[in-house]
Amino acid sequence: MREKPQSTVHRGVTIFLLFVYIISLLGNSCLIYYYIFLFFVYFISMLGNSCLMFVIIMDRNLHTPKYISVFNLSLTDICESTAVIPQLLDTFLFGNQLIPYGLCMSNMFSNMLFFTEQSLTLTVLSYDRLVAISLPLRYHMIVTHRSMLVIIGASWTLALLLTMIGAIFMSRLSFCKVIVTVNSFYCDHGPIYRSSCNNNFPSSVIASLFPAIILGFPVFFIIFSYICIAVTLFRITTPQDRQRATKTCTAHLILVAIFYVPITFTYALSSFINANTRIFNLSLTTVLPPMLNPIIYTFMTEEFMVSVKRLLKRQITFLSWK
Repeated sequence: MREKPQSTVHRGVTIFLLFVYIISLLGNSCLIYYYIFLFFVYFISMLGNSCLMFVIIMDRNLHTPKYISVFNLSLTDICESTAVIPQLLDTFLFGNQLIPYGLCMSNMFSNMLFFTEQSLTLTVLSYDRLVAISLPLRYHMIVTHRSMLVIIGASWTLALLLTMIGAIFMSRLSFCKVIVTVNSFYCDHGPIYRSSCNNNFPSSVIASLFPAIILGFPVFFIIFSYICIAVTLFRITTPQDRQRATKTCTAHLILVAIFYVPITFTYALSSFINANTRIFNLSLTTVLPPMLNPIIYTFMTEEFMVSVKRLLKRQITFLSWK
């Protein structure tokens, strides 16, 4: 029998090594503070989004198409935080940098799935605001419970489809080393496919095309929708109506800025910043929006605050009667 060459291709049993540059950036003396910060972010994300979902479920006044999409955003935030932060803590705190092939792929595509759905849900919210302000008299005919559920279902279908396409082409890659070094804070698609031995052209196309679909088109639609909203607001003659319409968009605009601006600048300036700074910025961009989203909707949406007060009053009345 002919011996296998030393550069034997390993597929399916490959072990990936996560070499986390963020550790060298922060320094060993500062790592404990980052662990505490990550745990705090995860706790606040889970608590805030769970409370937001609970209020939406309990208050029938919030059973509207808009809050169906808000509920979906909170659910996605919980999934994204659970997919990212526990793995980060396991890697940083316990030093488990060797990750089996299957777990690495699961981590990669769960992050891709929930990140895509977050972006699409923000786009759905901008569509809701566009119709509510530009076509207020037809809003309840256009944006119904059924149509919103169909749109959200379509967004999940698109996110799953993109994730499955990436998974199919990634599963066809082979690796000449048993251990592959990934310079990122999680199993990142780019560093992994670039480490393969066989033809990785399809995966490189996906790496270039998916950001345009996941980030580019949603940002374009959101900008377009708010240009239309701005034109509509200029036509409103009553200052009170203009102020009321502006308030309905403020919370969503802040969510959009928190989600898109940091990651856009990080990728745009990737050639000018070092790898440590890029990885650190991307990790914060991934974990902070799920924590801030429920806080923004709680404090900046008057309608939601009224529902919270109504539920608290109902609970106090029930306890006093009991």
